[in-house]
Amino acid sequence: MRIIRFVQFFIFLSAMTVFAAAGRAQAQTATGANGDRRSEVEHVLRLQQEAWNRHDLEGFMAGYWNSPELTFFSGATETKGWQPTLERYGRAYQSEGHAMGTLSFSDLQIEPLGADSAFVRGKFQLQMPDGKQPHGVFTLIFRKFPEGWRIIHDHTCSN
Repeated sequence: MRIIRFVQFFIFLSAMTVFAAAGRAQAQTATGANGDRRSEVEHVLRLQQEAWNRHDLEGFMAGYWNSPELTFFSGATETKGWQPTLERYGRAYQSEGHAMGTLSFSDLQIEPLGADSAFVRGKFQLQMPDGKQPHGVFTLIFRKFPEGWRIIHDHTCSN
């Protein structure tokens, strides 16, 4: 009887060891995938920042989902769609009497929401040619598409 209990106990311990190892491997895989998603999303934001600083508005907009379903909130104003968002940026930063300035992002917090979505919080600052420094905070929702990560929703508030 003791041998049977010993064998049962040994099988139980072996199974627990296997399950624990599998759980650690799965957690490491998830952590690695989250890290990859975070770095991929951050890369999109860095490309946007670089495009803005080259005064390449189309390049900046490449980080957004090119869809009529894109939503962009600035203060109390909602803009719906990629093209209207591009036009809004053009009016605000490229029309006569306006400048794009130099953009920087900081305090980025990127939280994967799943395999194909992420939530981002951060701060932005513009250094304008006239010395003004508009700044504020933003929240973004990213979705991964076959062509890569894109912003599907942007809510920006400036001070």
